[in-house]
Amino acid sequence: MKTTHSKDGTKLAYNMTGKGPALIYITGATCHREFNPVLYDASVFSEEFTVYNYDRRGRGDSGNTLPYAVEREIEDIEAMIAAAGGRAFLYGHSSGAILALKAAMTLGDKVSKLVMYDAAYCHNEAYLEEFKTLSRGLYQLLENDKNEAAITGFLEGIGIPGEAFESLFPDWPTMVALAPTLAYDTTLASSLAPVKEVATLTTPTQIIVGEKSPESIQEVAKQLNAAIPNVTYTMLKGQDHMPAAEVVLSVLTRFLKS
Repeated sequence: MKTTHSKDGTKLAYNMTGKGPALIYITGATCHREFNPVLYDASVFSEEFTVYNYDRRGRGDSGNTLPYAVEREIEDIEAMIAAAGGRAFLYGHSSGAILALKAAMTLGDKVSKLVMYDAAYCHNEAYLEEFKTLSRGLYQLLENDKNEAAITGFLEGIGIPGEAFESLFPDWPTMVALAPTLAYDTTLASSLAPVKEVATLTTPTQIIVGEKSPESIQEVAKQLNAAIPNVTYTMLKGQDHMPAAEVVLSVLTRFLKS
């Protein structure tokens, strides 16, 4: 484990593996750098890149300076880019893809290329209102320290059945401990795709979406593809919201090393 510090002093823990160009891996909700699927992704991506797999604030071995603000997470990414030498590729998954896009729009040339997988924005106003209602229920559970109910409700809400929890999440206490960070991810996802704002994005961008990912996420990918000037779009056949790392790596390598 290595550490660096964000602008506000928050400690950021990360692993650095592989060789090649620097790739910062920005995970989505309930993920952390020691989560088995994340570890596997990082190991596969390390075949072609130097992967910086870090704990977002509030997770794993990183700190959690309050109050939370999306801007602080962008500063965290800036700190990780500095640790990687001052310029890097960004790969973001789900809510992490939202963060990656915001970072690219804020940090300019520090982000050499951007890759987003299944960016988890809301695709229309009706879905946005529904999502905000669900989020308010989640916040109430968290405010009442009902972390297990919050994490269970979130996972079931994204389509993971309760009977699968034990096999998918053998370290259940860790998942429960991560529940407060769901407020961070729902804050990120409680908005429509920023189609007007991204029209000025100059960073070369790769959008990836799973063929079996939710229709709302597929619609968001189309919206961003139509709005970002310098963009490449790829739908991965047979893949869902948790894609095979080997399949993603083929896209990363083709786009980032071209």
